[in-house]
Amino acid sequence: MSEEQNLNEVLKIRREKLKKLQETGRDPFKVEKFQRTAFSIEIKDNFEEFEGKEVKLAGRIMAKRTMGKASFLDILDRDGRIQAYVRKDAIGEEEYDVLTTYDLGDIVGIRGIVFKTKKDEISIRAEEVQLLSKSLQVLPEKWHGLKDTELRYRQRYVDLIVNPEVKETFLKRNKIIKAIREFLDARGYLEVETPILTTIAGGATARPFITHHNTLDLDMQMRIANELYLKRLIVGGFDKVYEMGKMFRNEGISIKHNPEFTSIELYAAYEDYEDMMDITENLVAYCAEKALGTTAINYQGTEIDFKPPWKRVSMHDLVEEKTGINFYAIETDEEARRIAKDKLRLDAEKHMTRGHLVSLVFEEFCEKDLIQPTFVLHHPVEVSPLAKRNPDNPLITNRFEAFANTWEIANAFSELNDPIDQRGRFEDQLKQREAGDEEAHPMDEDFINALEVGLPPTGGLGIGVDRLMMILTNSASIRDVILFPTMKPID
Repeated sequence: MSEEQNLNEVLKIRREKLKKLQETGRDPFKVEKFQRTAFSIEIKDNFEEFEGKEVKLAGRIMAKRTMGKASFLDILDRDGRIQAYVRKDAIGEEEYDVLTTYDLGDIVGIRGIVFKTKKDEISIRAEEVQLLSKSLQVLPEKWHGLKDTELRYRQRYVDLIVNPEVKETFLKRNKIIKAIREFLDARGYLEVETPILTTIAGGATARPFITHHNTLDLDMQMRIANELYLKRLIVGGFDKVYEMGKMFRNEGISIKHNPEFTSIELYAAYEDYEDMMDITENLVAYCAEKALGTTAINYQGTEIDFKPPWKRVSMHDLVEEKTGINFYAIETDEEARRIAKDKLRLDAEKHMTRGHLVSLVFEEFCEKDLIQPTFVLHHPVEVSPLAKRNPDNPLITNRFEAFANTWEIANAFSELNDPIDQRGRFEDQLKQREAGDEEAHPMDEDFINALEVGLPPTGGLGIGVDRLMMILTNSASIRDVILFPTMKPID
C-alpha cells in the first residue's frame, strides 16, 4: 500500500470513529465549553502548591501509550506539555474503552489529581477524561512530517502545534510589540490610527496596491506608509504621535520583504533627526532587553550588540571611502553617470542625477559592510522628497537610515515643513515618474495645504517591525515572524 493510500485509510478510520461516537451520544462537536483551573507550566513550576490537589486541564493529545489497564497521554495546552496518567479502574471500564480509541491530535479535557510518578515526572492522575474535539487529520511528526517550509507557512496552525520553537518566536514578537508601545507611551507619544485606504498612497517611494470602492465608484490605493497623515496630526496640534500597523507595497517577495508588513512611524514636534537617532537606538535596545534580557545577540552566527550609542557616518563619506569617487565634486550629472558606468560598471539610467548615483553606489557597495548597528546620515535630496535640506549643503538632507546585519531597519529625518520647497520636490518626483520611475512620489495637494497651515519643526521616524523581529528572534526569513505570510495559492 502506498503512503498516500495508507494516509487515506487512516483518515477514513478517523471519520468512522467520529461516526461511532456520534451514534452512541458522544459527539465531541456538541461540547460547548470546558472550565479549566490550571495550565501545564503553571503546575510544573509550582508543584508543591498543586501536589495532591484536583485540577482541570485541557489540550491536544501529542503522544499516547496504552499498557493494558493504564494509559499515558502527553497533553499539549496553551503553555506546554504535561503527562496524564489514566487507569481503567479510575475512570471506569466503558470510559477507558472509549479512551483507547482516541487519536493523536484529539483535544481532551482532564480532571484529576496532581502527583509525581516513580520516575519523578509531574503528572495528572485522571479521574475523568472528556473528548472535546475530534481531529480528523493526521499531525506530522516534528522532524519528519513538516519540513517543507512552504507547507509550514500555509498551515501555520499545524506548524505551531508540532514545532514549539515557532510558537516561542511569536510569543517573543508579542513581547517586542508591547515593549515598543511601553517605550513610546512612557515618553508622551499618543497612539493614533490613520487610513489604510486612500486616494493617494504617499509617504514613501513604492508601488501601491490598487482597489476599487464600489459605492463611490472610485479607484483607491492601500497605504504604503502613514507618514503624511501623521504629520497632518502634528499640524493639528498633537505634539507626539505614533502608529503601528500594516503597510502594503506591491513589490517583490524575499527573505526580507513581504507585500503586507508591519511598520511603526512616530513624529515629534520641535525635535529633529538627531533626536530620532536617540529614540531609535534606545527603543531597539529596550526591546532587546525586554525580549531577550540583553542587547548583545547572535543572529545566524553573527554577534550584534544594540547597546547605545551606535556608530554614525554620512552616506557620501561611505561612498567615497569605498570607491574613491566624490560624486558631489563632479560638475555635471552626465559626467557622473559616465563615471558610474565606466569605473563602477553600474547601470546608470538617464534620469539619474549625482544624488541618485550616491544612493545607488551606497546600496551596491556599502550596505553589505554594515553589520553592527549604524546610522547612515545625509541622504541626497533626490531620494528624500520629504526630508529637510542640510543647511550647510543643500544637496543632502538631514536624514538617516539605521542599519544592522546589513539591513535597513529604520528611516528618519528632520521633516520638510517648507510648503514651497515641498511642492517643488513633488514636481521633481513627477518628472522622475514621467522619465520611467514608477515608484516616484505622487503629488499630494492636501498635504501641501497642511504645510501651508503650518507644520512646526518636526522629527519623524519609521521602523520596519518585521525586520527588527527577524534579528531579535534569530529568524532566517521574514515569513518566520509573520503568522500568515503572503503566499501564492497552491491551485
